[in-house]
Amino acid sequence: MEATIELVASENYISKDQLFALGSILCDTTIEGYENKRFLWASSFVDEIENASIEAARSLFKAKYANVQPHSGTQANQAIFKALLQPDDCVLAMSPDSGGHFSHGGKGTIYKDWIKFITYGVDANTGLIDYNLIFRLAKKHRPKIIFVGASSYPRTFDFEELKHISESVNSYLIADIAHVAGLVATQHFPHPFPYVDIVTTTTYKNLRGPRGGLILTNNKSLANLIDAAIFPGIQGTPLVNTIAAKAIAFSEAMQPDYYQYSEDVLLNARFLSDFFLNRGIPILTGGTDTPLFVLNFKSFETSVKTIVHELRNLGINTNACPVPGDASFEQAHGLRIGTSAITTRGFRIEECEILGNIISDVIISTEKKSLAQSKIEGYKEILNNICQQHPIYPIC
Repeated sequence: MEATIELVASENYISKDQLFALGSILCDTTIEGYENKRFLWASSFVDEIENASIEAARSLFKAKYANVQPHSGTQANQAIFKALLQPDDCVLAMSPDSGGHFSHGGKGTIYKDWIKFITYGVDANTGLIDYNLIFRLAKKHRPKIIFVGASSYPRTFDFEELKHISESVNSYLIADIAHVAGLVATQHFPHPFPYVDIVTTTTYKNLRGPRGGLILTNNKSLANLIDAAIFPGIQGTPLVNTIAAKAIAFSEAMQPDYYQYSEDVLLNARFLSDFFLNRGIPILTGGTDTPLFVLNFKSFETSVKTIVHELRNLGINTNACPVPGDASFEQAHGLRIGTSAITTRGFRIEECEILGNIISDVIISTEKKSLAQSKIEGYKEILNNICQQHPIYPIC
């Protein structure tokens, strides 16, 4: 792990305090339900821990209500469907090839047999969200929910415009901010409130917390529906140790050094995306407003899987993702790169320039079928030296 450079956008490293909470005796605690109405009850300390996590989440994201029990972002989204939908209702969400996430109702999920799933995409020329298309689809299909949020779309969202669209068809507007939650908290990315009805997110990725989910709203009635959807709707006992780690993560994200971290994440992402563009490697939308960006290999002969494999041989982790027009993940032409984890390790522009040179050289040499073993060994030595200079712990 220490010798690996993590560029997968979903990955990050949590603090030692969070690790301590995750490995604490709270692992052995079983509860069900909520404060004052537990099906199973351990002690008053459990209520204090959950309340501390809720209050920290509310403060961090400026929300009136928070549910910290979801085991994942996907289960947070499942709870939204459980709370708000009836069979045959319609959901409008971003298509996977445009960067959308399957948990917003896509094919293969548990919802496919009882909801109507309609997708919107991006403008073919700019790669940016086509809000006119969203409006037309909303008018035509009258969705119960409009989902905004993505796993590989690198730009901001116009929440105000989306609110106008959702109000025109009387639908709920839900924002999944999993990949930008930390930037939202530090105001480096537009805040979904007050425009959206509900916010869902993971607590790891850019937020740099434990693996888990979170749901936020400013509406009391919706908060009650969400609580019931989580328990007893789709989950039993919450993970108390993870809830404790979430409380720590939310508190850490309110500290000045986390604000600087958010700035550095964006600086690194924008530097690298510009670097690849200057080396002649296409980038979706031409840049990024987020901790991630996507290299577009539609015009390359080399498959993305081959490039992922070659980079992994060097100790650099990346992942393939679809780009507009791709039929499936198996045929993906995108290479997603994220800067959250390397920024946590202390990588700045100097290290990103070295990474950019090595990655772009691997891509170009692989395309030309000229990647020599001697180059690979030289790159491994350079990257190993960088990793030694930036240990994962005790840095974070």
